[in-house]
Amino acid sequence: MGVALLLVDIQNDYFPKGKMELSNTMEAAMNASKLLNWFRKRNQTLVHIQHIAPKEGATFFLPDTLGAQIHQTVSPQEGETVLTKHAPNSFLNTDLYEILTSKDVKKLVICGMMTHMCIDSTVRAAKDLGFECTLIEDACATRSLKYFDQLVPSKQVHFAFISALNGTFAKVMTTKEFLMNN
Repeated sequence: MGVALLLVDIQNDYFPKGKMELSNTMEAAMNASKLLNWFRKRNQTLVHIQHIAPKEGATFFLPDTLGAQIHQTVSPQEGETVLTKHAPNSFLNTDLYEILTSKDVKKLVICGMMTHMCIDSTVRAAKDLGFECTLIEDACATRSLKYFDQLVPSKQVHFAFISALNGTFAKVMTTKEFLMNN
C-alpha cells in the first residue's frame, strides 16, 4: 500500500510581504521541507499542489507572478509532480485522484496552507475518496479571520480546524511525531 505526501499551496503570496500573508508561514514551510526531504530520501510519491487564481478580480495567486510560485523552502525538483488547481479542494477538477491511484497510493500525508480553507477541503475530500489521511499540523499555516465584529486569532482558527479534522477525517500529528514514528 503506497503513501504520498501532498504539499498544498506553499506559495510566495502567503509569506511575509505576499499578497495574502498568513501567520507562522516560515515555521510551517520549514516543517514541510523536513517532510519533503524524508519522502525524497525514501523515493516516495509526492505531489506539489499549486493554486492559480483564474477568476477576474482575484488579488493573489495570479498566473505568471512571483506570488503564485511555490516557495523556495519546498521547491519542486525535476521530475516531481506539480499539480495546478483552481479551487480549495485539491481533487476538484484536477488529476490528483488519478495520479495517486495510478501509483497505488492509499495513504496521504498532508501539509500546507491555509488550514481553514484548502487544507480542510482537501483532507475532507481525500477521506471521502477513501484515502487514509495523516495531517501534519505544524506544517500548516492559516490567518486570523473576522466574523462580524469578532476577530478570531490565527492560532484559534488553526486549532479549531485541526481539532475538527482529527479522528474522523485524519490522524493529526506534528512533524517530529511523524518523523520519529515512520
